[in-house]
Order: sequence, then C-alpha cells, then structure tokens
Amino acid sequence: MVKNDTTTVNRKTEIISAAIEVFADIGYYRATTAQVAQRANISQPYIFRFFATKEALLLAALEVSWTRIIDSFRLVVDSASPERLETNLSGAYEDIMKSYQNETLLQMQALTIQEEAIRESMRCGFREVRHIVLEAFRSAGIHNPEERTLIFLARGMLCNISMAVGLPELMEE
Repeated sequence: MVKNDTTTVNRKTEIISAAIEVFADIGYYRATTAQVAQRANISQPYIFRFFATKEALLLAALEVSWTRIIDSFRLVVDSASPERLETNLSGAYEDIMKSYQNETLLQMQALTIQEEAIRESMRCGFREVRHIVLEAFRSAGIHNPEERTLIFLARGMLCNISMAVGLPELMEE
C-alpha cells in the first residue's frame, strides 16, 4: 500500500473511532458529523469524503463493533476445548466490553433505531454471532445447544444492561 492509501485508511479508521465515541456519548440522533469531525480533529467536509451520510458512518461503526465480536468468538471457537468453550466465549465478550465499552453502548443504541439499514445491520450481526455460538456448541457436544445458545445470548444482553446502567449486581450469581 502506498503512503496515500495508508493515510486514507488511517483517516477513515480515525473517523469511525471518533463516531463510535460521539454516538456512544450522546446518541446517534443528537450527534452531528461536526461533533465527529471535532473529535477526530478534522474538518466536517472531510467526513463526507468517506461517508455520504451520517447513517453510512453509523453503519461503518456498527460493522467495526460486530467484526470485533465475531473475530473474537471465532478465535475462541478455534482454540478452546469443548469443556472451556462457553467460559472462554463469555470471557472474550467480557474483555470486549471492558476494552471497547463505547462499541457496546453503540450497539445498544442501534437496537432502538428504526431505519431499515441499521435494523438490518443489527440483525446480521446477531445472526452471525448466534450462528457461530450455536455451531460451536453443537460441535462441542453441548447438550441442548439451541437452548444453551439462547441463554448465552441472553446473558450477553444482561451484561450489556448491567454495564450501561452501572448495576454490576445484575450479573452476580
């Protein structure tokens, strides 16, 4: 990759990172591309060089967050023993929530956005995560993998809520 291509990729990544922060802080509807530009230390028109609309920017941010979860889960599936699979998947998600809290908050907010493109992004992300977990549980010989997958995903959502509202006792066993 030549220097200009690398700079372009880096700038696009910086814009997406800034958007994740801004959208997580104040919400998609209240956020402006001017605020994203300010957070990224660029001019607002520069954002539109990469993203035609604020919605396109949100979709790119959601793609980053889903890719992080999916890639992390695939690594666990490829390396964990059947006995440690569920525990390691949970640990991987907890690590993501700690290190990338804004991405979790972004996804939670996106669940309430009614624009079809955003809804489809969320459906695709959840479908892929469910598929990875379900197939891993089946391959590991986990009893009743459909129910275990449902419980696993439900616990993940409860973890999100616990983190978002600052109520860790929701997760106490």
